[in-house]
Amino acid sequence: MRYDKVNLRQGPGKDYPIKIFYKKKFLPVQIIDKSDNFRKIIDHENNSGWIHVSQLTKKKAAIVTSNELIMFKSNTIYSNPIVILKKGRLVKIDKCKLSWCRVRSEDFKGWVKNDDLWGLF
Repeated sequence: MRYDKVNLRQGPGKDYPIKIFYKKKFLPVQIIDKSDNFRKIIDHENNSGWIHVSQLTKKKAAIVTSNELIMFKSNTIYSNPIVILKKGRLVKIDKCKLSWCRVRSEDFKGWVKNDDLWGLF
């Protein structure tokens, strides 16, 4: 999501009713269909609906899906752990290599296993 407030609509147009207000910038979504300037999306909680393309960003982000995900200094479990990320935490993706992604969350930067991230499409 590009903005802090985004409307999820029941259909592909501004005349359709709003289903949900998203209030989280960079929330990852999966695009599953398109119609003119609207994209049908699904989020990490399986909510689906339509969003105008101007509300979407190409910046990569993901949601932590495991109860605890360790962030490491480098892309190996043998490097120093930095922080434990809890389920539902939003992380911004810098880059991914094989089964690891370099991410940022608040003041922390490091590497996490990408098996426990939702939004890497």
